[in-house]
Amino acid sequence: MGEISRSWWLLLIRGLAAVVFGILALIWPKITLLVLVAFFGAYALVSGVFELLAGFRHGARSRTWLIISGILGIVAGIVALVWPGITSLALLYLVAFWAVVTGVSEIVAGVQLRKVIDNEWMFIVGGALSVIFGILLLVWPGAGLLSLVWLIGVFAILYGIAMIALSLRVKNFTPGAEVP
Repeated sequence: MGEISRSWWLLLIRGLAAVVFGILALIWPKITLLVLVAFFGAYALVSGVFELLAGFRHGARSRTWLIISGILGIVAGIVALVWPGITSLALLYLVAFWAVVTGVSEIVAGVQLRKVIDNEWMFIVGGALSVIFGILLLVWPGAGLLSLVWLIGVFAILYGIAMIALSLRVKNFTPGAEVP
C-alpha cells in the first residue's frame, strides 16, 4: 500500500488536468473541431502518461490494468493530435470507446484496491462515470459537437473531482495504520 500512497500526486495531476480540461470545454462551447481534438489529445496523452507511470509504480494487483489504460490513453492522444482533421463523428466514437475502456479498467483497479484500502469507491465512481459517459455518446451519436463539448466538460470536471478526492485519500494513507 505504501507504493500507492507514494504516487498520490499522479492521481492529483490527472484529476487537476481533467478539471482544467472540463472548465475550458465549458468556457468555449463553440470551439472548433480542431481545438477540441487538440484539447482531447493533450488530456488523453497526459492522463495516459501518468496512468502508465502509476502502473509501473504499483504492485502486481492493479499494474496490468493501469498500464493497459495508460497505453490506450497515450495512443488515443497521439491519434487525436496527429490527425486533427477527423470528423466530429469519428472523434465522438474515439472519445466514447476510450471512455468505456478507461472506465472499465479503473473499476477493475478500484475493486482490486478494495482488498487493500477503504473508500476505494472514489476510483470506482470515476470509472463508472467514464463508462456511462462513453455509453451515452454511443447511444446518441447525432447529438452534435456542441452537446459533445458540454458532455465532455461536465464529465471531465466530475471525473477530475473524483480523482482529486482519491489522491487526497491515498496521500493520507499510512502503511500499517487503520483507515477510517
